[in-house]
Amino acid sequence: MTRHARQMAVPGMGPAAQARLAAARVLVVGAGGLAAPVLPYLAGAGVGAIRLVDPDGIEVGNLHRQTLFRMADIGRPKALAAADSLRALAPGCAVEPVVGMLDPHNAAALAEGADVVLDCADSFAVSYILSDLCLARGVPLIHASVVGMEGYAGGFCGGAPSLRAVFPDLPPRMGSCAEDGVLGPVVGVIGALQAQMALEVLAGLAPSPLGRLASYDARAHRFGGFAFDAAPEPRAAHRFIAPAAIRPGDFIIDLRAEDEGPLAHPAALRLPADAFGPAGPRPVPGQRAVLCCRSGLRAWTAAERLAAVWDGEITLVALGDMTGDTA
Repeated sequence: MTRHARQMAVPGMGPAAQARLAAARVLVVGAGGLAAPVLPYLAGAGVGAIRLVDPDGIEVGNLHRQTLFRMADIGRPKALAAADSLRALAPGCAVEPVVGMLDPHNAAALAEGADVVLDCADSFAVSYILSDLCLARGVPLIHASVVGMEGYAGGFCGGAPSLRAVFPDLPPRMGSCAEDGVLGPVVGVIGALQAQMALEVLAGLAPSPLGRLASYDARAHRFGGFAFDAAPEPRAAHRFIAPAAIRPGDFIIDLRAEDEGPLAHPAALRLPADAFGPAGPRPVPGQRAVLCCRSGLRAWTAAERLAAVWDGEITLVALGDMTGDTA
């Protein structure tokens, strides 16, 4: 009680709210820049249990924004190093590190028992996999994204619309930290917003952040946001599946170049996304289309082009990068 006395002085954050935090189980996917403020704020606030999933190791080029880590941590798995840091900060928080990638095959098991899911992964495919899962289970998803000098955090699912309802289409260009760069403080601001939203949901504070999005433009030093609680869910959506779920009878397309890796399946054809359209290839009736690429972006683009001329089942596969790059 002494540890959280100042927190409990906030209106609405009394003993009952603190007890809800202590009983809460949270899944955090990604232990990088967004998680650097998210994890200590959650553990420090008294969240009872955190399962942390991340496949990557700590690199010197990321330390400017991944402030949980130190030079001595370089090369260690991020999930393990972050868990050590949280245990030193808040011994009462049960931290379960998972060194691995969340995908459609293991997402349900990793999210089992979670009261809130936080998407800190900086992965297009992971964001939509989590959103689909949380929508189906009625679990709140706190999703955030940062590129360059801008970012946003929002509360999805759990009774609010999903990520697909707010972002049903791809933007003209998808940025990434690797391509566009990112400043550490911008990531810190958005990660802090993400942690605040999660704590509000877990503590049961009103008004709820679910159905709301907050944005920050560091160049203009301006915050914005909007409510999306009435956004309709799309009637059709192209779902991600795991590579292991590809079947021999599928219409399998690998959208990557040859130097990005071997074919996703022996029966796959290698084609670019712009090959699909009115005169492009399409599956036979009753066949499932499986579109594969590195991050899921090209697969989404190809799926939209194919869906305009074919009304069968279309699924997406994010294969990752053989070099370990997640962009």
